[in-house]
Amino acid sequence: MEITPQADKAFGVVVEGFDAETASAEDIAALKKAVYTNKIAVLKHQDLSPQQFLALGKRLGRTAEYYEPVYHHPEVPEVFVSSNVKETDGSQIGVPKTGKFWHSDYQFMPEPFDITMIYPQVVPSKNRGTYFINMAAAYEKLSEELKLAVKGTTATHSVLRYFKIRPTDVYRPISEIIDEVNAKTPPVVSPTAVTHRHTGETVLYLSEGFTLSVQDGDGNDRADLLHELLEATGQLDRTYEHENIHLQTFEKGDMLVWDNRTLIHRALHTATPEPAVSFRVTVYDEDDLVA
Repeated sequence: MEITPQADKAFGVVVEGFDAETASAEDIAALKKAVYTNKIAVLKHQDLSPQQFLALGKRLGRTAEYYEPVYHHPEVPEVFVSSNVKETDGSQIGVPKTGKFWHSDYQFMPEPFDITMIYPQVVPSKNRGTYFINMAAAYEKLSEELKLAVKGTTATHSVLRYFKIRPTDVYRPISEIIDEVNAKTPPVVSPTAVTHRHTGETVLYLSEGFTLSVQDGDGNDRADLLHELLEATGQLDRTYEHENIHLQTFEKGDMLVWDNRTLIHRALHTATPEPAVSFRVTVYDEDDLVA
């Protein structure tokens, strides 16, 4: 197995020669360290079934099913499916147009995932990729004034703003759906800046998609501070040319493995999308060793 930095990229590594079926414990440890140190790893030349993909996830930690079954792979429910491709019988497996906003996976839940694994199955010929922002590096780039303003504040996160209406929600009153969402996934509160459990870095923990508000130590709403932080980190830049934004492209056979506690991401979608299908496995890494 060979791990090398991505050429002409601010972060990330390329992993050649990784075999999910024969990888040793040392290989898995090296992969995890590369993910936490370099934030994203691109595993080249992968050819795995959904079952093998899940098995690799279990080598990295504790995998989990997504809480909404509509996203589940029909044979392997722990595999989350993003797809805009209909089956031959006209049915839809997974959900189309996922992640078209800045977020980290499960940021709206009390226990977010440590590692996200994406395995593209149908790859568009163009306009393929995912935007990322390293929120540890973004925190370090904040002005001292903004860092001081963040100290002692908390952020409230919720899925409500970008919750996708399910087939079973058709014709239901919107107020009923909102009440159900808030009951199943009530808003969670976290420090606006958190310490990364595996690296010790300070991470600015907020996103345009899931962060509803920021509060100061007295519980006062700081909408001005939230807007300023979103702007400073690049999340309000619709040209995607901000210095913090990293576009990660991929090819058929690539698997992307990233540090979900540090990186926020946003899918690259276009007005006239090509067929695209991706599988996702998410992992809780309960190893407390600092990389």
